[in-house]
Amino acid sequence: MAARKSARSAASGRDTVLITGASAGIGAALARQFAAGGFDLVLVARSRDKLETLARELKGEHAVEATVMPADLSTPGAPKALFEAVKKRKLAIDILVNNARVLEMGAFNAISPERHQELIALNVATLTDMTSRFLAPMLERGKGRILNVASIAAFQPVPSLATYAATKAYVLSLTESLSEELKGSGVTVTALCPGITETSMVDRAREANAAASQLPPFMIGDVNDVAAQGYAALMAGEVIRVPGVLNFAASLAARATPKWVVRRFAGALGRMAL
Repeated sequence: MAARKSARSAASGRDTVLITGASAGIGAALARQFAAGGFDLVLVARSRDKLETLARELKGEHAVEATVMPADLSTPGAPKALFEAVKKRKLAIDILVNNARVLEMGAFNAISPERHQELIALNVATLTDMTSRFLAPMLERGKGRILNVASIAAFQPVPSLATYAATKAYVLSLTESLSEELKGSGVTVTALCPGITETSMVDRAREANAAASQLPPFMIGDVNDVAAQGYAALMAGEVIRVPGVLNFAASLAARATPKWVVRRFAGALGRMAL
């Protein structure tokens, strides 16, 4: 089917990218990458103030449109409400960036059942819902890209991050499956799998866990480099991008090594954080 642009896309001559979790960290860095690339933006996160500050910055520096749509995507029905709000504004989303996510570090049994469900709700259910809703119009137009922010934790079990790692394994598996399923459709799906990255989410993990606070600097990635690699991978149609030489080597080793060896090694390291 021939690609069709919305009235707004045709007027600006630019494609539009929707980024969840856009107010800080990797999401905000990705927004800057896309703005520098000439894309109009729809910025989604809970904090209206942070989104509006970022929108003003990007409009001023890159002369692009930046629409702010505050939403708490962890609440039931939020992805549907966001999709309907985007449709009501007649915005065609050419690129979807599923970046909203939450992390909790600690012993599985020390984390409340409710918190485990919060991780699963945002990292898995919301991402799946968003992908399902925004993929359909992309397929109708025969054009689109989706970037799912996963993690290096997707490649192996991680004691002290058991639920988080499991949710990211889901994101990676979904991405790989869709990348094959959608071949020839005009829509590509990419997983960005960063290691530990200097963000507020990691700062909170440091405050809550002594082992996390002792991580050496060489193990912590730069958020702007991670975003630049995610942007480049998406635009090139890559399926998986793992930023950082050490992270990339670890991801290859995790896939090539027998699972029992990976499990033992990850267990020995992970238990040190408990």
